[in-house]
Amino acid sequence: MNAGSEVSELTSLLSEHRYEVVRQIHEGGMGIVYEARQLGSRGFVKRVAIKVIRDRYARNAEFIENFIGEAKLVADLIHTNIVQTYHLGDSRGTCFIAMELIRGVNLEQFLAKLGSSGRSLPQDLAVFVVSRVARGLAYAHAKTDPEGNALGIVHRDVNPKNIMIALEGDVKLTDFGIAKARGFLTDKEGEEVAGKPEYMSPEQADFQVTDKRSDIFSAGVVLLQLLSGQNVFKGGSPEDSRQRVLACRLPDIPAMCPGITPKLEEILQKCLAKDPGARYQT
Repeated sequence: MNAGSEVSELTSLLSEHRYEVVRQIHEGGMGIVYEARQLGSRGFVKRVAIKVIRDRYARNAEFIENFIGEAKLVADLIHTNIVQTYHLGDSRGTCFIAMELIRGVNLEQFLAKLGSSGRSLPQDLAVFVVSRVARGLAYAHAKTDPEGNALGIVHRDVNPKNIMIALEGDVKLTDFGIAKARGFLTDKEGEEVAGKPEYMSPEQADFQVTDKRSDIFSAGVVLLQLLSGQNVFKGGSPEDSRQRVLACRLPDIPAMCPGITPKLEEILQKCLAKDPGARYQT
């Protein structure tokens, strides 16, 4: 199916739920995100983002299960630093998620724009961005079910592409598609490795069972990248990146980040400790 007919079919499906597609705003390997108008009574209109599964994955039972699991998981994560989910829909066998529409760019795009103009991110702004990501993670990590049982949420894919920067300055974590949480998503941890290799924790790259401390490592990688302008674990291939993470040899941080304060270096060292027990525990 070509892109034009795919959008036309989607428009027809979403109209049953009173959504109108406005434009495509992001295309990934497994899903596409559109801006849409949610229509209510008496002229009510709300702009939302609609995430749908690409056609070639739409009949994959495990992928559909995880897509639905992601929607159910994030629906109850109500926090200013997490992109909110409004609705899970199913029309003629096609699943979609209606989410908060963020008017802005992801952090990867933001950094690319800065780089193209020869600028870098000021240290205080880098710290601000990652501190907001940390707030969102802390909330997700502490989330419990209605009976008070810990859900054990681990995002597992904290990287600049999944951090949104709104035009108003808000920072929001998104895409819990490969997160793990008790009772929501199919988890093959120990059998498969998920996420971008250059942002993984050593235990994640080593196919081990992860917990919230893995996300802390990934957030540390993002912070060091914002401060230095490079990801120290990125290699020439995904496997090369994974091996760099497993070795976890950190460079001289003050040399990489001129002007970094001793306290901030200490924070980075603790986030990026190879042993999860040496990292921040929350």
